[in-house]
Amino acid sequence: MKIMAVDFGDSRTGLAMCDKGEILASPLATVFEKNFDKCAEKVAQLALENKAEMLVVGDPVNMNGTRGERSEKCRTFAEKLKELTNLPVEMWDERSTTVSAINIMNENNRRGKKRKEVLDQAAAAIILESFLAYRKNHPQTTS
Repeated sequence: MKIMAVDFGDSRTGLAMCDKGEILASPLATVFEKNFDKCAEKVAQLALENKAEMLVVGDPVNMNGTRGERSEKCRTFAEKLKELTNLPVEMWDERSTTVSAINIMNENNRRGKKRKEVLDQAAAAIILESFLAYRKNHPQTTS
């Protein structure tokens, strides 16, 4: 199944996509949009253009496991995407994905403006990799 992951942000939203066999998660695009509704529309359009069959939205749960304002905003975004695409949408714990993405960028000597352009895509790919690994090991618990 082709699954698209979304790392929603207030000004940049990273996207990643996996292949139909759910083996490889790859960075796809960054949506540069501050308007919530316009961002959702752009992400929905990219999901349809790339023939996504499911969406996974990163859920920034607090380190202590609680959900804050940011998590609620991402949940609202996920609901909007569900409305716009009619695709199944899963929320996925994204704790530390941006930190992991930064570490990967540092290891590959990616800095400055170039890093900002792909950081959110890399975070989305990490979210998707985590979701795919869980899905592979727990096929009965995800859509």
